[in-house]
Amino acid sequence: MTEVVREFVGLPSPLIGRAGAGGHPCQGVYHRPAGAPPKTAFIATHYNIDFSEHYLAEHMAARGYGFLGWNTRFRGAEAYFLLDHALAEIGVGVRWLKEQAGVERVILLGNSGGGSLMSAYQSQAVEPNVTPVAGMRPVPAIEDLPAGDLYVALAAHSGRPEVLTAWMDPSITDETDALSVDPALDPFNPENGPPFSAEFQTRYRAAQRARNERITDWALERLAALKDTRARDQLFNLHRTWADLRMIDPSIEPSDRKPNWCYQGEPVKANYGVFGIGSLCTLRTWLSMWSLRTSQCIAAPHLARITVPSLVIHATADECVYDSDARAVFDALAAQDKRLEFVKDEHYVRNSRPQVADLIDGWVREH
Repeated sequence: MTEVVREFVGLPSPLIGRAGAGGHPCQGVYHRPAGAPPKTAFIATHYNIDFSEHYLAEHMAARGYGFLGWNTRFRGAEAYFLLDHALAEIGVGVRWLKEQAGVERVILLGNSGGGSLMSAYQSQAVEPNVTPVAGMRPVPAIEDLPAGDLYVALAAHSGRPEVLTAWMDPSITDETDALSVDPALDPFNPENGPPFSAEFQTRYRAAQRARNERITDWALERLAALKDTRARDQLFNLHRTWADLRMIDPSIEPSDRKPNWCYQGEPVKANYGVFGIGSLCTLRTWLSMWSLRTSQCIAAPHLARITVPSLVIHATADECVYDSDARAVFDALAAQDKRLEFVKDEHYVRNSRPQVADLIDGWVREH
């Protein structure tokens, strides 16, 4: 077996320096085969999840590639996420690969939520388009980002605002009361389903979008109200974000997934629990990451600027990424050379990682 070398990488950000305790804002682990430095390497980053020891890193390193599992300063700090800042810090990792690790070709791996993030990175690198969120200064470092040479989307969501909106429970009637509910929209009210009628699904989806828009209205109003006060932003909680009807009703977009299940287990328990996407936000983070109206974390516009060869891999038993998501990502890519592949596994492909690594390896070698 190929010996895999692991190297910790800690680097400053163009925006902030080292923490007082010594930690660098940008950190990751570089996996590579022992011996001569590889000429081709992957980089994978997520909005919030620690990707430093990504599950594919050792698999790809064993096949002769470098793999930088890379974290911006927003790892574990989703509540404060700002897209333009994150892109600048991904650029730090890409530059390190090219200037320090001796890599000639960089492959952007967009895994899970990182799919839209890495598409935004490539989009900004080839055609700068990302602007600061309300009240923030421009970030010069994102005007000259080194672009990737290939793009891979693996079990990727179609964007943060779309995911949150598709998952959020629109039956909540008071954003400050996690138990408030409109029975006519409650997905866990047996009178509504499952199975859920087409009429209920249409009404439910419209109510989800309306909830997102109401929060955006409130966030903009609060920011305006804070102007000229001692505060520039504020924190707030977002309740009940595990209520996609597809999680509950397997007849909606049938697949190999486990029925009545989501990433946090049984949807009704997860929905009323304390672990959820967007559960803690600042006003500006909502506008930057989650708002349908203002967020630039929607993948489609960025995918439309990606022209490098691209591979999309969909896990058919994924609990919360559906066939329509994978096809939407594939269709939105501007690349003429693109491929859509399927593996029968759940979101983190625990049972087929060697096969997924072989699939990616074979595609990369073709290119």
